[in-house]
Amino acid sequence: MIDILPNAYLWVKVLHVISVISWMAGLFYLPRLFVYHAEQVEAGTATDRMFQTMERLLLRAIMAPAMLTTWLFGLALVVTPGIVDWSMIWPWSKAAAVLGMTWFHMWLGRQRKAFAQGDNRLSGRRYRLMNEVPTVLMIVIVASVIVKF
Repeated sequence: MIDILPNAYLWVKVLHVISVISWMAGLFYLPRLFVYHAEQVEAGTATDRMFQTMERLLLRAIMAPAMLTTWLFGLALVVTPGIVDWSMIWPWSKAAAVLGMTWFHMWLGRQRKAFAQGDNRLSGRRYRLMNEVPTVLMIVIVASVIVKF
């Protein structure tokens, strides 16, 4: 398998970037849905059920597959010979940021379950603040990969 990776490198990279874009779109959008859900929706109403459906489908049908394929294609790039120089800082900073992004994804999943159980305890302001987490992590990832410090 590792022997075919150098020949498939550009296609694996394309699939990785597409996966990342899809995952990031969800990581930006789901907290925004939580802001409106927390601020404008009363638990148990039809609007609450609609938000829960939107949040569940976004997380399960778009974000989870995008996260998994991001990891799959990213790891394929990592094991491609000659791509990553582990003596540099950038692969470590990128890896740390990707782990942070994965933690944030899981945190969003827990918040979705809290809404589904009618037990959300966070304010719209808190979700607005948390919405900045993927932005900061994205900056670290992009700078790491482009600058390769």
